[in-house]
Amino acid sequence: MNFRQFIHILAIFACIACFAQPVLAEVQTDEATTYYNLGEVLLTQNDYQRAIESFDKALAANTTAITQSDALLYAYRDKGYAQIQLKKYDEAIQTFEQGLALYPRDNMLWNNKGYANYNLGKYPEALAAYNNAIQFDKNYTIALINKGDTLSKMGQFRNAADAYTRALETDPGNRDATTGLAAAQNGAASEIPTTMIAIVILVIVIAAGVVWYIKFKKPEEPKQAEKKSRTKKK
Repeated sequence: MNFRQFIHILAIFACIACFAQPVLAEVQTDEATTYYNLGEVLLTQNDYQRAIESFDKALAANTTAITQSDALLYAYRDKGYAQIQLKKYDEAIQTFEQGLALYPRDNMLWNNKGYANYNLGKYPEALAAYNNAIQFDKNYTIALINKGDTLSKMGQFRNAADAYTRALETDPGNRDATTGLAAAQNGAASEIPTTMIAIVILVIVIAAGVVWYIKFKKPEEPKQAEKKSRTKKK
């Protein structure tokens, strides 16, 4: 390499350095990206409370940069996930609703909102959220299993069995779906004798009512008027 080539290479590196420096400076001043990345690191370390705090700072900053990627969506997803891990279900629901206001078709936000409601015992709300998740992804195995769990809690075992069956179609051999399906089928089978007993009892009650009505409530027949004895006038 001669001296002229060496000078040329140095000039190229100098130009790169001049352009790279402003870009790096811009990244460093993007608080939303910085706090979002920190939140993700803390999440992998199971440091859920600090992760939530980092995601809050990211969402409170100028989110222009993270909006251009999926980072804003993930911030809501992962903040809510961290809140669920800390069993802060009401707060998690609020986070998911804020995310759904921006991403109303995100199936994971819907599913996790359903899971938070499920843990609060709000089964109708959980079921509605799972149905929305499945609406946007019909092969969403986790949401189908969660739907089955919710329907089982509501005593709707046949519908729960249908949800588990659908989950197994999307993921054959899934352990949770298999276990849930067996439990739902047992629950549905136990409903049959109970229903029959209820029907028999109802028939007996109706029959007893009819007998009682005929025996005690039968309208009286009108009595014949007594004949008045006529006295002859003298």
